[in-house]
Amino acid sequence: MKIFNRKNPSDSTDFPAGIQTAARCDTDKFDIPPCDCYDPLLFNRLRLAVPVIDAAIMKIIRLTGGYKVISPVASLQNDLDRFLSEVPVGLSGNSIYSFSDCFLDNLLTYGSAVGEIVFSKDCLGISNLFLANPDDIIIRFGRSPDERLFFVRAQNDSLIPISHPERICFSSLGSVSGKGRSVLAGLPALSGILLRIYQCIGQNFDRAGNVRYAVTYKPSSDSGERAFAKDRAVQIAKEWADGMNSAKYGQVKDFIAVGDVDIKVIGAENQLFDTSVPVRELLEQLISKLSIPPFLLGLNWSSTERMSAQQADILTSELEYYRRILSLVICKVADAFLRLCGCTLSSHIEWDNINLQDETQLADARLKNAQAAEIELRISSSSQN
Repeated sequence: MKIFNRKNPSDSTDFPAGIQTAARCDTDKFDIPPCDCYDPLLFNRLRLAVPVIDAAIMKIIRLTGGYKVISPVASLQNDLDRFLSEVPVGLSGNSIYSFSDCFLDNLLTYGSAVGEIVFSKDCLGISNLFLANPDDIIIRFGRSPDERLFFVRAQNDSLIPISHPERICFSSLGSVSGKGRSVLAGLPALSGILLRIYQCIGQNFDRAGNVRYAVTYKPSSDSGERAFAKDRAVQIAKEWADGMNSAKYGQVKDFIAVGDVDIKVIGAENQLFDTSVPVRELLEQLISKLSIPPFLLGLNWSSTERMSAQQADILTSELEYYRRILSLVICKVADAFLRLCGCTLSSHIEWDNINLQDETQLADARLKNAQAAEIELRISSSSQN
């Protein structure tokens, strides 16, 4: 008895081998829907509205550190260094370092980043490194799992295929469906609450912080004074306004009135809401998503706050993750230049060491390790004797 009903390979469908669970459209192309949390306009406004988010992203870019691209052929190292330091990037940038910083900025903000290696007209050199808007680039699977199709979105929302996809540098965060997941995903709701709190604080200071006065004139029971109550009220209002306006010119003018005049500050009996606790809780949620210690962003919630070894290790792992993504893009640009020079070997990157620990603690740790090694050496030598 047959356990599996094996069909003849000639009777199988025309689906490519490998991925069988992806949805297909009428053209038998793999169709994975893009991430539904992608909203570039919202992410841009979020960075402008909440400065701590923009500061955290810029800190991540700077903490990623520098690097050096190593050529597989020593004779081409100087040419490669000169090219990487002088290659134009867009309209105003230069060097591969400017390209990688902007590439990482787009990657963190939008979840995807797209760059293009632009060759000269004679195809004998690289004339520019162009950073595209990730919202204008659509990536799809072709007829096989290893075939990627890139399209450019036109003004009429039509898709124009890119004829040289090998020149495209594309990376995404946390997704393999074309559109990555931005590090800002999940923050708009919390940021909206935070902005409403700031707006209410501003309104409360407009009402209570900007001092306003209520001047009340109470005429006596005398019928003669009551007859001229309106005229006296107008005169009191004029004199009060004149006394308040004199302060604009650096003058001090006293207010003198006759009768029962009561002056109170509007809103003085009401206290402003203490918003430090909810604001701190919201900022903690935002910062936990961005993986940056608070004191690096100027939020000194503790007078003795400093980065612990665990925090430094966690932040280092985050930066190493971004380095792995950038390494592929940087090496692709360097390898394209080496191919034009006739070299078929691949380059590699040497990153600068990430040092987030206290130098005193590191020196103390090295001293203790050296002392432990010396003690072990003495014990081993004495046992041999």
